[in-house]
Amino acid sequence: MSKILVGLSGGVDSAVAAALLVEQGHDVVAGYMKNWINDEGIPGDCPWEQDIEDGHAVSKSLGIEFRVIDLIDSYRDRIVEYLIEGYRNGITPNPDVWCNREMKFGVFLDYALAQGFEHVATGHYARRRTLADGSAAILRGADPNKDQSYFLSLMTQRQAAHALFPTGEMLKPEVREVAKRFNLPVSEKKDSQGICFLGQVKMSDFLRHYVADTPGEIVDLSGKVLGEHRGLHLYTLGQRRGHGVASPRDGMAYVVVGKNAERNQLVVGWDTPESLGLYTQQCTVGTLTALNESFDTRRMIEAQPRYRAKAEPALIEPQADGKFASSSNALNAPSLQVKSVLSTTGDDY
Repeated sequence: MSKILVGLSGGVDSAVAAALLVEQGHDVVAGYMKNWINDEGIPGDCPWEQDIEDGHAVSKSLGIEFRVIDLIDSYRDRIVEYLIEGYRNGITPNPDVWCNREMKFGVFLDYALAQGFEHVATGHYARRRTLADGSAAILRGADPNKDQSYFLSLMTQRQAAHALFPTGEMLKPEVREVAKRFNLPVSEKKDSQGICFLGQVKMSDFLRHYVADTPGEIVDLSGKVLGEHRGLHLYTLGQRRGHGVASPRDGMAYVVVGKNAERNQLVVGWDTPESLGLYTQQCTVGTLTALNESFDTRRMIEAQPRYRAKAEPALIEPQADGKFASSSNALNAPSLQVKSVLSTTGDDY
């Protein structure tokens, strides 16, 4: 049996993960990662106090120790700064992917290992396997509607080797049933939504607290001025709503297709496959992490440009600058920013 630190978020998935490990006879301790308390007056609800209360109640019902681990400074340095810098540079960061690498299986894992734990377990809908060579592989979750392997795509081999996902083999309804079987106090709690650990905080409100609005023109592909934006950092490529430009044509809609930082212009085009800048079959990938294989040669992989997008075959080729060129006949994804690339054989990556 192993000594395991479970990242108990206050939700049903991590609670069931802890319950299953206790049932299996492991030495389990629950740890709540206190990463954000929204004490800066940003509009929105950050339910950390309720989550701690729920986590403590779950731990008590399971008869295990509950710890509140203060990681606020690390979260600010590794996640908040990453978010702000990314938006300032005109890209749309993915905090949930980065949070898993830098926090849950970064700082939190380091804490666990220093405390003598062998593994960190979470409620992610993903599966972990140990391969014949002893290395760890992360597979898609058994529930196709809840699969969260996309959000684990930047994990390293060291992190995966110490990770456990007890709910990854289950469907969501099964998780709810297990929660009821254990009589867990969060068995009926709704799933959380929002940015990793920020809760119900609008990204625009969050950014406005750190980055000043810089209004400018909204133009179409011909350069015609259609309106005014509040700041380029508040918009993302492929955005169809909230840009403030109404469509004058029935059945058509404007979508963000580019940003001209030099002129501080937001560029919109029609939401059609022919709209310049909206769809592409080629892109450059700046961050690629592989658990079990190297990407030092030209090869075929599967690319998933965003969460819940279907993974499609793509050709990837390493470049001299350390980045990767990727092309696919099926890579018709809004935005040139492919947020995650999955190198797969079957389900694993």
